[in-house]
Amino acid sequence: MVSQCRTGPALRLKTLGDVFAHAEAEGVELRLDGAETQVRRPQADRPGRRAFVSGKRKQNTIKTTTFSDGQGRLLLSGVVHPGRMHDQTAVRTEGIAEQFRIRLGVKAKVDSGYLGLAKEFPGQVGAPTNKPKDEACDGDTHAWRETRRRQSSARICVEHTDAELRQWAPLRRFTGRRDTYAETHLAIASLVSGRSAQRATRRRTSTELVLVRDTAR
Repeated sequence: MVSQCRTGPALRLKTLGDVFAHAEAEGVELRLDGAETQVRRPQADRPGRRAFVSGKRKQNTIKTTTFSDGQGRLLLSGVVHPGRMHDQTAVRTEGIAEQFRIRLGVKAKVDSGYLGLAKEFPGQVGAPTNKPKDEACDGDTHAWRETRRRQSSARICVEHTDAELRQWAPLRRFTGRRDTYAETHLAIASLVSGRSAQRATRRRTSTELVLVRDTAR
């Protein structure tokens, strides 16, 4: 299940296909990120109980994937999975990789949890580069830090979008039945996307390196 998110007064994105088609048609560079919400612990001896135990948070969680544009406007959020599932596995299950394969013009920025996706689609998906080895020179280390800083700055907007969703208490810690979480997430994401669609577009600033002698002319 995914949220029905808006990018304008009359346009609703209901599926992954809608999001990628919109991104390709409008030249939108996507941002995507996985998030986890703590849920109630399954009863003892219940089948599949361990599937909800997150290896990162050491809690029972449900994982969702959020898409935004470069302005931080929510495009899509949902596709619920148990917290134990890795981000890369969720990518395969949700069909995100297939969408990149179909829509060759779509680009995205992701975090280190999607390195496998970045390796498979190097011209489309940008992820943080690996840290240089200890014996690397200072220049390589500095260049890596600067590249990582710029990449983080470019994708921080989707983390702000996730934070906006987490302003709602049910998406911070869900105390209801786990099988009703998807509907709750859908309702909240639709409200958040409707609000974000009304924001004015911010002016894009350049993040390119400029030589000092060029600026002095």
